[in-house]
Amino acid sequence: MFVNNLKLHKFVKNYQLKSYFIQFRPFFVFLLKFFLVYAGLTVLYKLYLNQFEDSLVYKVDGLTQMVANQTQKILQWLNFDCQLQLHAAESSVKVILEGVYVSRVVEGCNAVSVMILFAAFVVAFSGKLKQTLLFIVTGVLIIHVLNILRIVLLNIALLYYPAYQEILHGVIFPAFIYGVVFGLWVIWVNKYSSYASTTAEK
Repeated sequence: MFVNNLKLHKFVKNYQLKSYFIQFRPFFVFLLKFFLVYAGLTVLYKLYLNQFEDSLVYKVDGLTQMVANQTQKILQWLNFDCQLQLHAAESSVKVILEGVYVSRVVEGCNAVSVMILFAAFVVAFSGKLKQTLLFIVTGVLIIHVLNILRIVLLNIALLYYPAYQEILHGVIFPAFIYGVVFGLWVIWVNKYSSYASTTAEK
């Protein structure tokens, strides 16, 4: 009797586990796709950054330099005297605005990590291949443009209100860029993803 009860208990437990897996399968698939894409893109990005690592010379990667250059052009277009200088003690670009050293553009300022996070989420909630790729490309371009504007506005704000550096750099402007990414995610999930198609059919 004890053996039979044990077998029954194992059967019920296995059935429950299988039932839970079936019930939460979409969630597990989402997590798997998200982490695979996120890890894959992160590894590729790290391999890219490794090209610029040198113990003797401080180098700035091409993407960060591009962001700094585009920031400079927009500030100059706004009639600000903006000069860029490579930092002598770290891998970054110094932004000199109206003769004042107001900020430095580091690797984290290029928003690539945010773009990777964005792309991984979109793929995890993927729809049709063409639509998914188009939305990722469009989203990455939007994030890039808004990130440049964020850096431009941040530099102007730091020029006139240097005392508010912590709240401007650490709270307000990061909240802006992540808010945009969240908005793009909401649009994707509700309008273009496979989830949206399933919901529409119901």
